Amino acid sequence: MTTLKTWVSVPKDSDFSIYNLPYGIFSLDENTLKVGMAIGKQIVDLSAVADLGLLEVNSFYFRQSTLNEFIGLGKELTNKVRLDVQRLLVLENSPLKNHPEVFIAQREVRMHLPVRIGDYTDFYSSIEHATNVGKMYRDPENALLSNWRHIPVGYHGRASSVVVSGTSIHRPMGQVKQKDASEPTFKASESLDFELEMGFVIGKNTKLGERISTKNAGEHIFGLVLFNDWSARDIQKWEYVPLGPFLGKSFGSSMSPWIVTIEALEPFKVSGPSQQPEVLSYLKCDGNQNYDIQLEVGMAPKDSNETVISTSNFKYMYWNMIQQLAHHTVNGCNVNVGDVMASGTISGKDEKSYGSLLEISWGGKKPFEMKDGSTRTFIEDYDTITMRGFAEKKGVRVGFGEVSGTILPSV
Repeated sequence: MTTLKTWVSVPKDSDFSIYNLPYGIFSLDENTLKVGMAIGKQIVDLSAVADLGLLEVNSFYFRQSTLNEFIGLGKELTNKVRLDVQRLLVLENSPLKNHPEVFIAQREVRMHLPVRIGDYTDFYSSIEHATNVGKMYRDPENALLSNWRHIPVGYHGRASSVVVSGTSIHRPMGQVKQKDASEPTFKASESLDFELEMGFVIGKNTKLGERISTKNAGEHIFGLVLFNDWSARDIQKWEYVPLGPFLGKSFGSSMSPWIVTIEALEPFKVSGPSQQPEVLSYLKCDGNQNYDIQLEVGMAPKDSNETVISTSNFKYMYWNMIQQLAHHTVNGCNVNVGDVMASGTISGKDEKSYGSLLEISWGGKKPFEMKDGSTRTFIEDYDTITMRGFAEKKGVRVGFGEVSGTILPSV
């Protein structure tokens, strides 16, 4: 990796190093949304840079409320913009030094959902998570269903309720059937959970009937985000047979505001778990396709300090993004720029790396203690869940910032 040094002030442990430069949508007021790029504690206003004639993309594309139009220009241009800005932030006699208006403090802006999401799919690709759930609700000796090692299992989620980090979520209402009850009741969920996930954003359209192969899937992935798939376990438990998740998931999912490009993450590729039995030919892929991204989840009661309750890693995923996208389209399903595919809960092999409260509290049977002395099994009203993630290698750090959300009472 080439060593780069920027003249912009960047804190030592910043997620937004010169090697990163993720894209996002920001505003200084409610009426003017723009495309920005994060560097340290600042945002580069790309419309201002384009107006100076320093980018090959017209500033029109940077004065949009989402990244969809810009992403749709194709990777040749979007990658060039990132590299051109990187060069300007490294160049000693950079013309940007004479234009401080290009830089805006992150603390002064409001961040928005970075893409217009047409479709959202959630996968179930951590073998540790799937095994834990199987042990809880099925035969512990046969925790995985017979299809799990053969296909990246997924379901079609609700795009309209994906919200940007910082958006509060109301506790969902729904049907819940108590263990010894003969009939369900309508009530607020008492088993509200998070799911620690990563998501990837589609960067290239396909036509109906077209398949994406594992060889070219990377061309269709623009970048990655942190993703929290909020889950009402008691509602989910009653409804999921026979068609899978519905109201227990669709009330809200939270996404980080900065999209880290797949190119910025290239140095952090690693091999994934061994897949046995051998997968079918359309799911086979060459080289390292997992990513060494360190993850953590913090939980904070109202007016209290945060307790870190999980530390995991994206590299644990049994099914990688390339396989997920190939499987998603093998039947001819088309994808569009801005579609989001979430990984599914990311859990590791030990209890400290579990990616959901369902596992951490083992279905509510094992309460755990918070820093303020209170205990939890699931999320209570006014609890805030914050997820963070970064990759680091040889002193180079590329991070995602955070995705955070607070649970409010039912309405």
